[in-house]
Amino acid sequence: MNKKRIVIKIGSSSITSMYGEISKKKLERLVDEIVRLKDEGHEVLLVSSGAVAAGYRKLGCINRPNTLPEKQAAASIGQGLLMETYSERFLSHGYVSSQILITRSDFSDENRYNNARNTINVLLERGIVPIVNENDTVTIDRLKFGDNDSLSAKVAGLVEADQLIILSDIDGLYDADPRENKNASLVKHVDEITNDIEASAGDSGSHVGTGGMRSKIDAFKIAMALGIPAFLGKANQKNIIYDAINNKAKGTYFESKEKSANLDLKKQWIAFNSGPEGEIIIDDDAKNSIFKEKGSLYLTGIYDVKGQFKSGSVVRLIDMEGKEIGLGAVKYSSDQLSQLCLFEKEVVDVTTGKEAVHCNDLVCHLETSIPVGI
Repeated sequence: MNKKRIVIKIGSSSITSMYGEISKKKLERLVDEIVRLKDEGHEVLLVSSGAVAAGYRKLGCINRPNTLPEKQAAASIGQGLLMETYSERFLSHGYVSSQILITRSDFSDENRYNNARNTINVLLERGIVPIVNENDTVTIDRLKFGDNDSLSAKVAGLVEADQLIILSDIDGLYDADPRENKNASLVKHVDEITNDIEASAGDSGSHVGTGGMRSKIDAFKIAMALGIPAFLGKANQKNIIYDAINNKAKGTYFESKEKSANLDLKKQWIAFNSGPEGEIIIDDDAKNSIFKEKGSLYLTGIYDVKGQFKSGSVVRLIDMEGKEIGLGAVKYSSDQLSQLCLFEKEVVDVTTGKEAVHCNDLVCHLETSIPVGI
């Protein structure tokens, strides 16, 4: 078997008991499967939920807390318990694990994004098992990824993974909600996220997690756009991880039928992590140049500028019909653009004008086949 770099997302319900505490039996079984992959030479990175679920009872809460301070307090207890359990089990097999806590702002800043990539690459190359989780202890809603499903897909892109595996309390994607429709069928292969698939996406049914099927569909959109094969399956199936790697597991396999866009790290960051700060309205000539010729956006193609942003910021590119066509890292501030665009229109044409967004810093929907900015 070819050696792979694999990102595995483990949901809260997959490693906690019905009472909300860490289930060592569940966690150790999954770790033992990961160790099997490590023994065969694969590189493995975990994105693990479970901090809040592991900690809220020790905080004195009977049920999962609803207020942000209580959730964060529970996470501060549970994260240590979670890492301790992971570390002990991996060490018993001779492997070292590490903890990486991040927030959305770590990914929205390009320098910190690249630094995270460099750190994780060193760990993987040294045989360490990085365990990533969102820093729930300090994160506020506007800086959250929202769930670890989307985070795992973004991390898979960050480290250029060969495969993404999402484990949950469901055994794949169904064509209807199996809890409500006994005739619902498991979808074994998905090569395109259609409107019907999005419409049928329901919740996971777990009382300890935050992500449902909707969040998983968003994660698979990202993975498919990046050309990363992905899998969704039930964590309690025997040998689920090993079988998923070998395409033998019960579940749903996601792989785009379209040729991968092969977005470089810069464009990945722009498309999925940057957090746009304003809008540029572009005319039809500029839109055609971007779509058909994969060209840059020139000052002469800008119709209007909305919002306040600095040079180097990522902005939304909007066509004359009000439709978002992509994102780009702009060379000028909003104030500079407003002044320059009028001047450029008067003295130069589009072939000789100055670039507002270079083509290497621009991602349009045609490149990703999905709405950018998830």
